[in-house]
Amino acid sequence: MSRDDTATGDTPTGYPRKPQILGRQRVAQSRLFQIESLDLRFSNGEERQFERLTGADRGAVMIIAMPDPDHVLLIREYAAGFEDYVLTLPKGLVDPGEDIITAANRELMEECGFGAHRIEPLVELSLAPNYMRHRMQVLMATDLYPKRLPGDEPEPLIVETHAIEELPALLMREDFHEARAIAALYIARDKLREEKRSSEMDLL
Repeated sequence: MSRDDTATGDTPTGYPRKPQILGRQRVAQSRLFQIESLDLRFSNGEERQFERLTGADRGAVMIIAMPDPDHVLLIREYAAGFEDYVLTLPKGLVDPGEDIITAANRELMEECGFGAHRIEPLVELSLAPNYMRHRMQVLMATDLYPKRLPGDEPEPLIVETHAIEELPALLMREDFHEARAIAALYIARDKLREEKRSSEMDLL
């Protein structure tokens, strides 16, 4: 069977070819989101229609800001999806012309009132990939300094400081449940633990 790379893209050995996109159309549009339907043909000949949520393709950032080696800044903000306040990490969209480092530092200043002398990419996360193609770039910010920029939040955000080693206790809270924030914090915690072990080994 011939392979149409323009339709399927590169596929790892042992995996089925990616479905061919036969057509796509906009189903609904709002101020922030667009629902798109995809007509797909799978490598075994089966055809299905999928729907997905799309939005701005500018990208987004989530920031693990550490005022010291043991603590992280979390924000409390209103989440319309749950009609309640939640505890999470600062985050936001990348503005036109920004790279992810600049965007992360701006969002940190807007939401937490701090800038960072050092910001490094940590991991890329997705959420519900069967229904949306949104990706979140997680960055770690250290060597913080006071700096506030005006943001677009409807009310001032409450900033809390929590020990990064107390993640199990945070998970017991009813207001801390965003999957991306939880994953990001565990990845950061393990990275910090590994760096600490390596540093201790170097001293032996």
